[in-house]
Amino acid sequence: MPINSKSAIATGDGNFIIDTVHLAEPQADEVLVKMKAAGLCHTDHDSLRWGKPIVMGHEGAGVISKLGTAVTDFSEGDQVILNWATPCMACFQCQEGNQHICENNSPVVAGGNGNTPGHAHLEGTKWQGKAIERSFNLGTLSEYALVKQSALVKIDGQDLNFSAAAIVSCGVMTGYGSVVNAAKLAAGSSAVVLGCGGVGLNVIQACKISGAGRIIAIDINPQKLELARQFGATDVILADKADTGLTQAAQKVKQMLGGRGADYAFECTAIPSLGAAPLAMIRNAGTAVQVSGIEEEITIDMRLFEWDKLYINPLYGKCRPQIDFPKIIQLYKKGDLKLDEMVTREYRLDDLERAFDDLLEGKNAKGVIVFD
Repeated sequence: MPINSKSAIATGDGNFIIDTVHLAEPQADEVLVKMKAAGLCHTDHDSLRWGKPIVMGHEGAGVISKLGTAVTDFSEGDQVILNWATPCMACFQCQEGNQHICENNSPVVAGGNGNTPGHAHLEGTKWQGKAIERSFNLGTLSEYALVKQSALVKIDGQDLNFSAAAIVSCGVMTGYGSVVNAAKLAAGSSAVVLGCGGVGLNVIQACKISGAGRIIAIDINPQKLELARQFGATDVILADKADTGLTQAAQKVKQMLGGRGADYAFECTAIPSLGAAPLAMIRNAGTAVQVSGIEEEITIDMRLFEWDKLYINPLYGKCRPQIDFPKIIQLYKKGDLKLDEMVTREYRLDDLERAFDDLLEGKNAKGVIVFD
């Protein structure tokens, strides 16, 4: 029997509507999740212009409502976090431990059209009588999500804050994993974080958890720098909008660190012109990490690589969902990782327009849509 689900639907032309989609019963390896909360990020707003109708949303947490006949690792009522980088565990990259760039299931690596083995059967979600894709194989801005069981991570315990859990599956994981999994930041080292939005704040938190001795946050917004201090930055630099490539900020970093530059620098601005900026912040043989996922051609002065500097561009913090999500929740429950404080404001689905406005104006560290 089809299930009606109130959903945010991108119409492909820069707009969205709130309407009803119809979900089929789960197939053998699928699960129906009743959504409790869905995080918002700039990717969700970008999806308005992907040129096709989609059920929006790729961060979320909820409770399992129905199971397919072949699902054995979950039960109805389980609390779960949804993961958009669905691993198959069989391809070359998954076998190498790179589950975040699965060659079979990734909606990014496998072509980005969502019609991959990791996607619940496309006929399972219909809008206006036609099949509709779910953003990043999930579509979390909906009362229900029909997904593969491999897209879920069970979270034990009955006291889960779903808003906090919802943001784990993209922004938190990207920031945390870029430090812990990708850069493997060494205790006692120095780090610079460029951009103090949701991802940048999680980079700062991960640097603190990893034992960084100095964490220097850089932003053009004084309010974001205050948040950076609350989340673990030891020093802040208010950058000038006219500081091309943040070269002046880089000089301040070197002054703070005895003229040498930082051991690590993390770019979290998503501004293409700042793609090379972390290279200017680090010492010789330091590590620059491009966290925000810039995907366009930019020009880099190769002298910034002198000498022996490393520049890495990890996807999704090299996420291994079944390993990393429980670790993040454990750190959260211990009080080492701030998630409740990251959620600046909660909204209802009908208030999505306002939530997007607040996102674009930089009012929130993280905004979350909550469901009944």
